[in-house]
Formats: sequence, C-alpha cells, structure tokens
Amino acid sequence: MERLPVLVILCFASGLSWARNVSVPPGPLLRVEGQALSLRCEVSDYQGPSEQDFEWTATQGSNTINVISTFDSTFPDQSLKDRLINEDISVQRLGNSIVELKIREAKVTDSATYTCSTPSTDSVISGNYHASVQLRVISDTLVLAPEAPVSSVLEGKSVSLRCIISHDFSKGIYLSVTWSVKKNESLEEDIFTFGPDVGVTAGLNFSQRYADGGMYMHLDSGGGYSLVFSGAVPADQGMYMCTGKLWTREQGVWNRIQEKTAAMGQVAVVPTVESLTMQVLGSSLLTTGDTLNLTCLVSAGDHSVLGLEVTWLVNATRVLAHLDRNGIVAKNTNALGITRVGETNFRLEIQDVELSDMGFYTCRVRAWVQHSKGKWYQAAEKTSIPVPVLITPKDPVLSVALDSSVVAKYVGDPTELVCQVTNISLYGCERLGVSWFYSAALPENDQMTTEIIASLNENGALVPSEKYRSRIVLGLIVVTKMEPATFKLRLLHTAKTDAGEYVCSVTTWAPTRHGNWKKLSEHQTHALKVSLTSKGPGVSVAARAMQTATSIGSTFEMACQARLKNLQAGLSLSIVILFQESIGVPSRKLASLSPDLVLKLEDWQESSQKDSLSLVKTGREEFRFRIQGVQLTDKGFYSCEVGVWTRQDGNEWAEVAKGDSNKVLLTFDYTRPSFSLSISLDTSSVYPWETVKMECIVSVSGTSPNTDDVAYEIQWYQSKLRGSDSLTLLASMDRWGVVKKSLRNDSSDCTLERLRAQRFALNIHGTQDSDAGEYYCTVTPWIRSSTLGVWRREPDLISKRIFLNVRFAFWDSMKLPLLYGACASVSVGLFSLILGFICGHCCCRNTTHPPRSRIKLMDLEMD
Repeated sequence: MERLPVLVILCFASGLSWARNVSVPPGPLLRVEGQALSLRCEVSDYQGPSEQDFEWTATQGSNTINVISTFDSTFPDQSLKDRLINEDISVQRLGNSIVELKIREAKVTDSATYTCSTPSTDSVISGNYHASVQLRVISDTLVLAPEAPVSSVLEGKSVSLRCIISHDFSKGIYLSVTWSVKKNESLEEDIFTFGPDVGVTAGLNFSQRYADGGMYMHLDSGGGYSLVFSGAVPADQGMYMCTGKLWTREQGVWNRIQEKTAAMGQVAVVPTVESLTMQVLGSSLLTTGDTLNLTCLVSAGDHSVLGLEVTWLVNATRVLAHLDRNGIVAKNTNALGITRVGETNFRLEIQDVELSDMGFYTCRVRAWVQHSKGKWYQAAEKTSIPVPVLITPKDPVLSVALDSSVVAKYVGDPTELVCQVTNISLYGCERLGVSWFYSAALPENDQMTTEIIASLNENGALVPSEKYRSRIVLGLIVVTKMEPATFKLRLLHTAKTDAGEYVCSVTTWAPTRHGNWKKLSEHQTHALKVSLTSKGPGVSVAARAMQTATSIGSTFEMACQARLKNLQAGLSLSIVILFQESIGVPSRKLASLSPDLVLKLEDWQESSQKDSLSLVKTGREEFRFRIQGVQLTDKGFYSCEVGVWTRQDGNEWAEVAKGDSNKVLLTFDYTRPSFSLSISLDTSSVYPWETVKMECIVSVSGTSPNTDDVAYEIQWYQSKLRGSDSLTLLASMDRWGVVKKSLRNDSSDCTLERLRAQRFALNIHGTQDSDAGEYYCTVTPWIRSSTLGVWRREPDLISKRIFLNVRFAFWDSMKLPLLYGACASVSVGLFSLILGFICGHCCCRNTTHPPRSRIKLMDLEMD
C-alpha cells in the first residue's frame, strides 16, 4: 500500500513524457510578393507508425480553407485547384515526421494564419495536434536605379559607384546593398556590403583596401548609396553591379526574403604607362668648356595624382643626377645639377664639359601613384629616346696617317698596316691610345657596316672585340705599339672575309685632378682598302636531281658536285642546302654539314619531318641531300652552297672560298583526295542462329594521303522496314579505333572490326527475326594537315542500303516436336502392351481345372 502512490506518479510522468508535439516556425513571418516561401511543420514524441501525415489549413479572419494534405487528395479547397495543378502550392516531405509547405510565387492574398495538423496515431490522446503560424505577404516595392559610372578613368583617380534603391518601409523589413564586379571571364566577386544591420562587410580581396581607407561608402538624402574607390588601379576595371536585398530577423538569424541585381556599367582604368610620354630638348653639339643644358618634358594624362621621379643617365648605364618624387636631389655637384623648372619640366646642367661627357643622354621617369594611407606604388617607368651629345676639342694638334707595309695578294698571305702620328712636337698630352676599325666591302648603294677590331687604351692595355677575340688570343691578329707615335695591325693569315676598308683612330688622353684620365681629342685616318686578287682560289658547284618526287609521300634526292680551282690539297668542304619557294622569294637554310661533317638542321619549319631529312658526304667533293615523304610545303627550288675551309694556327677553321650551285626544281601534281563508299553482304538470306557478315569499303581517288594521315569514323544503322526513317544505331568506331555498341534486347550480338585500312566489317552472330531489315553504314574521313599537324573533318559518306532476310525454318522447327511425339507414342504403346500382358497373366488367370473324363472316346468326340 505504501508503494501505490509512487507507482501512480511514475505512470503519470511516463504518460506526460510521450505527449505529441506539433511545431511550426514562430511568427509572424514576413515574405515578399512573387518570391518563393516555405513553412516547415514537424511532429515529435508520437506513437504509431514512423511516417506521419499532415494537413495544412489557412485562416483569414473567420474564413478557414483547406490547403493541402499528404494523404487526402480531395482535401484542398476548390479555389486552390489551379495552383495545386501548376505546383504553385505543394508539400514536400523532408522526413517521416517533417514536411514543408511550399509556395512558388507568393501573393499578397496568401497572407493568413496557417495551421498544421496531424491525425492521431497515439494510443492515448496527449499533447497538441495542431500548430499555427501567421504569414504576411507584402507587395514587391523594391526598385533599383543605378547610375552609370564613368566608362574610362585614369589610374590614380577616384571611381564613384552610385546606386539608388527605394522600397516601402515595413516593420521587421531590413535592407542591404552589395556592390560586386565581374572581370573578364572570372566569376562575379563581392566588393562591399552595407546591412542588413548597421554593419558593413568588405569582400575578401577588398578588405585590406577598405581598412587602409582606399574605399568608403557615402549615403545621400535621395536614397542613393555610393561606393567610392580612391586611387583606381588597372585591376579595378570590369563590369560593376549593384544588388539590393530585403531581410527579416527570424529566431535570431537573418533570413533573406528578396534579392534584385542591376548592372551599373563597364569601367576601364587607363594605365599611367599608356599616357606617360617624355621628350628631351637642348643643344647636342658642344665644344670642351661649354655648358650643357638638357630639359626633360614630361607629359601624362593627369599629373596631379602622380609623383614623378626623374633620373638623368648617359650611355644608358651611368647615373648623372637623380630627383625623387619628394624633390630630394641626389648626386648634385657644383659642376652638375638637376632642377625642376616647371610642374613637369626637369633640367640637367653640366658646366665646363669635357670629352668624357660625350655620349647618349636619356631621361628616365618613374611615375608613382598614391594608393591609400599615404602608400605609394610605381605605376609606370619610361626612358626617353637617347639624345647624342657630341663634344669636340678646341685645339686639335695631331696628324694621323695610315699606310700598308705588307699587302696580301692571295688568301692566307699576311697583311700589315701602320698608323703613324706626326707633328709630335705639337702634342701636349702625356699618352696616346689607338683603335682599329674594319668596314665590310659591300656593293655600292648598300650601307657599310663598321666594327671595331681591337684597342690600346691610355694605359697601353689591349682590349679586343668579341668578334676578333679568338684570333687575337691565338696570335692570328697582332696589335702593337712600336714607338710612342707608331701603331701596327698585323693579320697573320688574311682571309677572304678580311677584305675591306680599315681605319685607325688615335685618341689623346690627359690626367685630371681626380687622378684618372680624360680623353681630350680623337683623330681618325682615311680608310685604307685591302683587297685580294680576283684570280685567286674558287669553287664551282653543280646540283642535279637524282630522284624526282612525283607525289606526296615520295622521295626527293639531289646531288651536289663541287669543283675546286687554284686550291691546294688538304682542304675541307662544308655545304648548306638552300630552299626557295619561288623566284624572287628570299632563300632559307634547311640543313648544313660543317667541315667536321657535323649535320645541323637550320631553318626547318616542319619538326615532324626532321627525321625524314638526310645530308651526307658521298665523295671527296660530292654530297647527297634527301627528303623522304615529301609534302606540299616542300615544293620549290633547292640549291647548294659549298664552302672551302683550311685550319689555321690554333686549329681554328678559316673559310678560303665559297660557291653556289644552280637551282633544282621540286614539283609534282596534287589533287585533293575524294572519298566514295560501297557496301557488300556475304548473303542476303540467313536462317536463325547463323552468322552474317557485312563489309563497308572506302575508296579514295585523287592524291591519296599517307596511311598515318587519314582516319575514319564508322557507324552502322538498321531499319526494320524497307525505306523507313526509323533507324537504330548498332555500333560505331571512332577515328582512334574505339568501338561502341548499342544495348540490345535480343539474344543475337554484333561485332565491328577493321579488316584493312579502308575495309570495315559488321558481324551479326546468332541472328534472330528481329535482325531482319535494311542495313547501311556511314563514314566520316579525317585528314591530318602535313604542315600544321591539325586534323580536318571531311564530309560524311552514306552507303546504299542492303536488306537482310531471316527465313523461318519450318522443318527445323517441327522435326524435334514430331520426333518427341513419335517417341512418346511408341513408349506409351509399349507400356500399355506390357501392362496388359502383366494384368492378363496375373489378375485374370482361372486356376480351377475340370476333372478329365475317364471315358476317352467321349472325350474325343467332344474334341
């Protein structure tokens, strides 16, 4: 008795713990007309089946209508029939005990109190079976009116993005504004967001810029929201958009109920480097002791936002003076200085110029743009066109003469030139220097190229040029100072390329107060011409075709025969194969063979054909050139250039003579290949379960391409009826040889194989009645370009149709049933006879015999 109250309390508590609970989102809920909305309903702590049913009703004032049910299709009100059919109103089950009421496009008339009900499946009615939420749908009043920004802005200027947004203010509705940008093909990226609360959010790539003050938002009284970029950079260009969103606060979480986006316009940022120009003005011809004044005129799109940094250079390497963007000058002296004479004008002044000041003067300008928080970045850098400054000495006192003491007559003979300085008594400097120059002997009306051979500087050190360094190091060219005023240039072995004009330039040097040397004057002699006799050594070359190419893919072979004249034994030959597409077109080198017989492919455009080219030496003075598998690009004129070489001191090769051959024409007829298609069938009538073979044959007319340069795509189709357009794709093979078959419901099977390069076979194994019908194949040729290596698709080819008949084998289908029936009949008959015999002997036999009569005569009569 004492435990009875405790048991009653436990039972009561257990019943309470299992009370059904139906819940919906807390209201009221605000939504916008035309937007999608959903109301979730969830039931918990219930008994019965795990999957529960739900019903939704809507109440407006005193009027309640049925909306939708998960189990009763007749439940909805007739006024909602059309919206239910169009799925404007639907219910979606999210789980056994959770559903959502969905409205695709909300209307203002949908404002009501929505009640979610669940039929009872509990053994005891307990808890709540209904839950309601108030829904309010407001009109769509959100309007975006963005102002088009400036389409083009200079780097460093400000960009303003103004977007006017208006809507009817309602309690519980909050607005947010987002600016975004789309650059080229990249995805749209958010820049800045204001709201829905009073906070702001900067995009991932714009947060640092916002923190540095380079981006801010401005609100005006006209409902406009402006986002301003200060210090635009080229990366800011793109298509800008403005997005307005309406939000509600539900269960402590922001919920977006409407969103609209409008394009503001394209903004292009003009880089400073495109508008930055400069020009150097001033006198460029001076005499020692004069004052040099050069002015750098700088022009830019908007110099007010730029910080200019100017540097004056001579010969593009030596810095004379520097002025940074803050106006601080570096490297200024009493004799040299830089000043800013205007907002964009910078002057360089050098007093008492010397010969060492001669050179090419340039003005280098760096433009800086202020970004944010006083940070500067270099936006552009440009250098002006070099201005030559020539300085001549006031009193030249020297006379220089050039003469040849030893003159070469033939290739290989020595040559010696003497540069003599006279009037030495008038010479007031302490040291002399010399430079030797060579000019190639070119035909008239052509520009002569001059290059330095070597120099002796003011300290008497030899300074060779890069081109002649190896010959000077090996002693083949000697530059010496014989006397204080005599200089010599000696060529130990004069080559054919050494013929031309030579000039000697003597410079005078004097010490300066800084302990170094400065050049006072330079005196140049007249050109002295060195030429070799025309009756010297030579070579003649003859080219002939050994094998003529007749079509694409064939072989072209050419022989080059050299004939030497006035040349001694022990020489080596080199060869260069030249190609000319047509008469008047410049030739280009295809391949060469050095004197050491090293093969080099020169300007060979087709990398895929390099393995098909060969150049070999077949005799002492004969070479063979071959191209295997010629292409259209190989048509043209071929010639040989043979050079004769000898080894000089140091084992360096020196060219003695050179000769060109006649031209050999490589041409052949070419017609574009055309394709045709035929189809064959080994038999047109088969019986079930037999195998039939069909072949699709491609024929090529015209110039046939190489086997590796053509490929085919094959498709086989079947039509059940003659002339029907209802086709079934049976199998296909792509140009890489990959076979694909369609799914089949029959017991027969098909295979597709390639018999040869242009023959394809379709085999049907275990034919059935469904395999009867018309068959045809389609072929798509692909040809690879021999020049570009690109595959080109040719027009599709369609074969004629062939009909396959599958016969009905009457005897084959009847012989087995007849055989089985006859065997069954015989078996049943034998079984019946045996059964009758057994029954007759075992069941119906009379075992009682009448007594035989003792009267034999009577028995006989009876018989």
